[in-house]
Amino acid sequence: MQPFVHLHVHSQYSVLDGQASVKALVDKAIANGMRGIALTDHGNMFGIKELTDYVNKKNKDVDGEIKNLKKTIEELKSADAVDQEALSKAETALKEAESKIFTPIIGCEMYVADNDMTDRSNKKDIGRHLIVLAKNQHGYHNLIKLVSNAWTDGYYYHPRTDKKQLEKYHEDLIVCSACLGGEVPKLITAGHIEEAEKSILWFKKVFGEDYYLELQRHKATVARANQEAYPLQQEVNKVLIEMSKKHNIKLVCTNDVHFVNEEDAEAHDRLICVSTGTFLDDDKRMLYTKQEWMKTQEEMNELFADVPEALSNTQEVLGKVERYSIEHGPILPNFPLPEGFTDNNDYLRHLVLVGAEKRWGKNLTDEQKERIDFELDTIKNMGFPGYFLIVQDFIGAAREIGVSVGPGRGSAAGSAVAYCLGITQIDPIKYDLLFERFLNPDRISLPDIDIDFCYERRSEVIDYVIEKYGKDCVTQIVTFGTLAARGVIRDVGRVMDLPYNFCDTIAKNIPNELNITMIPDKLPEVDGKAPKINLKNCYQYVPELQHELNYGEPIVRETLKYALALEGNVRNTGVHACGVIIGRDDITDWVPVATATDKDGEKVLVTQYEGSVIESTGLIKMDFLGLKTLSIIKEALLNIKERWGKDVDIDHIPLDDPKTYELYCEGRTTGTFQFESTGMQKYLRELHPSTFEDLIAMNALYRPGPMDYIPQFIARKKGIEPIEYDIPVMEKYLKDTYGVTVYQEQVMLLSRLLANFTRGQSDGLRKAMGKKIFAKLAELKPLFINGGKSNGYDEKVLEKIWSDWEKFASYAFNKSHATCYSWVAFQTAYLKANYPPEYMAAVLSRNLNDITKMTKFMDECKAMKVKVKGPDVNESRAKFSVNKVGEIRFGLAGIKGVGLNAVQAILDERDARGEYKSIFDLVERINLSMCNRKVLDNLALSGAFDCFEGVRREDFKADDFNPSFSEALIRYGQMYQMSKATQESSLFGEAETIDTAKPEMPGRPLWPDIERLNYEKDLVGMYLSAHPLDKYYLELTFGCSVRAKDFGTEDKTSEKEYTIGGLVVEAKSLTSRTGSQFGIIKIEDYTGSAEIRLFGQDYINYNKYGIKGNAIIVTYTYKKGKHNDKVYMTISGIQSLEEVQGTAISGITLDVAEKDLEGQAFMTLLDENIVNDGECAKPFSINLMNEKQSLPFTMISGRRLNLTKNLILQLEDLGIKYTVNK
Repeated sequence: MQPFVHLHVHSQYSVLDGQASVKALVDKAIANGMRGIALTDHGNMFGIKELTDYVNKKNKDVDGEIKNLKKTIEELKSADAVDQEALSKAETALKEAESKIFTPIIGCEMYVADNDMTDRSNKKDIGRHLIVLAKNQHGYHNLIKLVSNAWTDGYYYHPRTDKKQLEKYHEDLIVCSACLGGEVPKLITAGHIEEAEKSILWFKKVFGEDYYLELQRHKATVARANQEAYPLQQEVNKVLIEMSKKHNIKLVCTNDVHFVNEEDAEAHDRLICVSTGTFLDDDKRMLYTKQEWMKTQEEMNELFADVPEALSNTQEVLGKVERYSIEHGPILPNFPLPEGFTDNNDYLRHLVLVGAEKRWGKNLTDEQKERIDFELDTIKNMGFPGYFLIVQDFIGAAREIGVSVGPGRGSAAGSAVAYCLGITQIDPIKYDLLFERFLNPDRISLPDIDIDFCYERRSEVIDYVIEKYGKDCVTQIVTFGTLAARGVIRDVGRVMDLPYNFCDTIAKNIPNELNITMIPDKLPEVDGKAPKINLKNCYQYVPELQHELNYGEPIVRETLKYALALEGNVRNTGVHACGVIIGRDDITDWVPVATATDKDGEKVLVTQYEGSVIESTGLIKMDFLGLKTLSIIKEALLNIKERWGKDVDIDHIPLDDPKTYELYCEGRTTGTFQFESTGMQKYLRELHPSTFEDLIAMNALYRPGPMDYIPQFIARKKGIEPIEYDIPVMEKYLKDTYGVTVYQEQVMLLSRLLANFTRGQSDGLRKAMGKKIFAKLAELKPLFINGGKSNGYDEKVLEKIWSDWEKFASYAFNKSHATCYSWVAFQTAYLKANYPPEYMAAVLSRNLNDITKMTKFMDECKAMKVKVKGPDVNESRAKFSVNKVGEIRFGLAGIKGVGLNAVQAILDERDARGEYKSIFDLVERINLSMCNRKVLDNLALSGAFDCFEGVRREDFKADDFNPSFSEALIRYGQMYQMSKATQESSLFGEAETIDTAKPEMPGRPLWPDIERLNYEKDLVGMYLSAHPLDKYYLELTFGCSVRAKDFGTEDKTSEKEYTIGGLVVEAKSLTSRTGSQFGIIKIEDYTGSAEIRLFGQDYINYNKYGIKGNAIIVTYTYKKGKHNDKVYMTISGIQSLEEVQGTAISGITLDVAEKDLEGQAFMTLLDENIVNDGECAKPFSINLMNEKQSLPFTMISGRRLNLTKNLILQLEDLGIKYTVNK
């Protein structure tokens, strides 16, 4: 048998064309005894780094053996008396070991344009295929240039190169003539043999002995496959063999690999349908031969037995490929030094000392001096001064142009150098943050400073970096979108032409997270983590999917089978959310680049290697993160300036502000950073934080694992549990956390204090504990015990401390990060506590497109007694803003169909000449070329003109019989403005008055509330002035046990009866795969939406309620199925809310304190709502609370209260407690 290696291989990085994972390809090749494999994805090198990394991992043991043998041979040769027998054995063993090395062949199947690659005039010239392989490192860099230029300069349907480029970068490259899509095969099949021969000779002239003619034989063996390819291949092969003999050009045979095993052909066939947007049963769709699996050496020998040299020549190609690394040490950009400095270290020290004086004053303490010297020496020894200079430069530039920058994040906040340079804003010495947590002096590792910028303006900082270092030296990083669990089920179902709703129902059985409520109690955990959400785990743990796999119809089982096979395949490329590469040289000197589309739809340059592996190539990756909270803070500060005329220096707010701690103690953190979850609010109310350190600790503790220590932390702070230290000296670092070890830094500091660990050793301990590196822990434990004993501490106590650390350190959090983010959180809480409307307006502005969050924040405003009003052309700004009396106004730019240019025109005129006096004054003054009829209509229908007397929303809705009033207004405005312009250009203009007749208001009939509110919701995304359900507020609030946002999370283990109510917003009648009808009624309440599904008898009984606009209440239970344990929702009844109106509450009891009677507000409210009868009239009683004696005096009235939403809200505004009687 001839040895063989595959030279034409596509992985899943041949996007939606290849179905093989890189690892599976390598594993199969090694298992079959192949000594290497090429990776030649279509037009890209996306998978190359994964290939080399995985092969290096596979070669690790053999490489270790080779290293040891080489060392042995050197020692034997250098001995005084050489042991020839031992030397011979070692050299033989070395050759044998070297023969085991598996070689990755770096390549690409390129598209070669017929003409110049920059010429896009010929739509047919999308490129001919060519296999290009790198022989060595020089060839690798030439391949990078070819592939990168194909993306940046030659892209036309595909990334294309051309023959000029091939000639320019030909050195140390091997090329093969490729498949039927190659230039030579295409010319042969077209009958142009002479042109094919010319092409062959051109390639031979350029590449010499490194040009090979490629034979393929893909004979389809199943009916539903490409039957045309094989006859064409045979025709091409005949000519190629003749040309090989005629021109002495060697042959290679390949299989055009697209999947790993023969049985993967059907999954690959469905992938091609996903890629081309076709159905499986489409007669005209693209078909492969289904022979494109990675054939074994035996299969390839059988296939090409008649041309054995084509098999052995693949081994010759492998022999030409050298072993080389594509990794490199850090390649730092050159930072331009100012005049007077010639060394990065000197300039960095200068900047640090200048910054230290600004931070700490002229007289630095010994601790500050020692810390600076230690850090600067470490940075110098590691060779990273340029890194810090670059980071401080673009952060300084960001601040200069007004881009908000975060205080720091991650371990970088432990650097005093970073603090003095202005990179971070938290004093690391004050908060015991450690530099070696960031850069360990005992091991060289690249710095990793992540920076938060204002979300909207992050791109401006990237633009600055591009301008400074050059566009060829700065790029972003590629990401790969994959066929994920839910999506792949829908994709496979679609190509099989299954109904979308059917596939969607299956897909919805994939949970957002696999937790204890969805899977068996005995779910195996890995390192304390829940299983990953993938189809393999879901098929194992989700009962609904298990049922479908075992008992579902064949087409369902088939869908799930192929979805599993295709899950994880690369679907598309994207741009890393924050990663930016800054290079010393042109990026393509080191890694290939491509183009990808960012979130704004712009094409940007990206590396072809993803972020998790890019740094090992030597390129410096920096994370420019966009943090929305910084945008909220900045906007809140602008709101404060707008209303109060003062500038708040948010970086220097008092850390002991009473209002802020009051907010935290009461758990009123909704809308603030990091501390707003309900669980955190509960713990804050228990803890009563009183110092910034308390907040840092809570931020670190509130996560899985450490959360178990929160009760102890709270008990110790409150004095319920004594604060104890295993060794008294430990108080130094545990005092702020009441003796509880919370941070990784505490473990590090205590290891030094108790056992004399060095800085490097303490960081090694932190890493070993956090990542459970048991070998390292075994090495460090004796050092700790012995070091502690030498300091006079008891061995048993030291053993206990070590044991406690081992348990907790894997959960312990990075204090540097917790401190930085707690500072940002404190800033948001400070603004909310001291400037509530201004802060909440900013929060609302930044969440405008998330209706769930908007609803939550609107409710929070209500709880804060901050009114949120609809848009108003005389009060609103572009975004949510605050008026003079502290009410929030909806932003005009948030109204659909009203563009920012129109809004700006309205605001500029209002700012320049005052409020608009009437609708006519508005159109007389604004720029009508920007504010057209649609703009005026949408402003009116959203309520922005309600401030004008006599203006009705109804007048601005055009129908078949009446135009919108805005048409008449615009005609009037245009005539007025023309007359005014004419008057101003007249010599006697000042003496004349403009006499243009104003159009008469139509005065159309008022709409029902629901119609007016629906227009409002369509235009601003929510109900603002009122809600269609307001008349049923009592029924929904006190008569329903489930809110829409909580629907589906009820306890389903008992057959408890639940009720949910809301407005029908959508209703569907559908047909299942068995032909039976079912329905979906979507309802909305004040909190969100829920879908009620009706099957069988429920559909017959209740589908009639599915009319858009109906207000309904649903009673239901959860019951197990008759034939399985699956839980089903069963409808007990559906009624209109109108039917049950007035039945939710039978009366109300008011708890009134003496202080509530001091003003007139309560008595006035009572007088206004006492009635004798009516549909909302209910009995009431008053408990008059005597605060001194704590004894209530109950008064029962013979009259009734008109119980409405408005009354309930006013009682809450006054702080009157009440109890409803059901």
